[in-house]
Amino acid sequence: MEYEEKRKELVNQIKEEGIGKQVLEAMGKVPRHLFVSKDLKNSAYIDSPLPIGNRQTISAPHMVAIMCDVLKIEKGMKILEIGTGSGYNAAVMAEMVGKEGHIYSIERISFLKQFAENNLKSAGYTNVTVIEADGTLGYSPEAPYERMCVTSAAPSIPQPLKEQLSAGGIMVIPVGKYMQNLILVHKLDDGTFSEENLGGVIFVPLIGKYGYRESI
Repeated sequence: MEYEEKRKELVNQIKEEGIGKQVLEAMGKVPRHLFVSKDLKNSAYIDSPLPIGNRQTISAPHMVAIMCDVLKIEKGMKILEIGTGSGYNAAVMAEMVGKEGHIYSIERISFLKQFAENNLKSAGYTNVTVIEADGTLGYSPEAPYERMCVTSAAPSIPQPLKEQLSAGGIMVIPVGKYMQNLILVHKLDDGTFSEENLGGVIFVPLIGKYGYRESI
């Protein structure tokens, strides 16, 4: 009950930012305290990023809300997420696509893949598949995807992700190294792309063939 009250307070706080009803309802259902380490459970509903190990973080709830909101996620969609982390963002999107939809999430760090899978299982999500791989390559076996959510900052938009996004699809991705911007990408019916800069953000770097090197 204590967590439920804190979750309601967090959702009400995020509501002030003009986030859509569907996103707020999803965040109101996802038990964020199951996606952080035991010692941070009491901080789970503070609107702040939290460490999850291996120099990675779980994004601040308001950032999760913004990214899910601009993606205009609908029931039944197939979504590719790059950077599973603890699994929280995938869980919010899983709520939004419903049981008829599916989230494919790529995580390059073995420990986090296992952590996320355990968290998602504990929270009861069965419509998320976590794959250990280089996220900059996307995941071609299930392509194309109607939506893509990238939770690490890339030097530029990886070409494989552009190719695996369906016509009419939407991607949100942070781009940049020291100065990062959140970019909203639309793939038009003719295969071309439009981009919109949503403003400055701070994310961990996207590591991989089409991302940064490990040593960043």
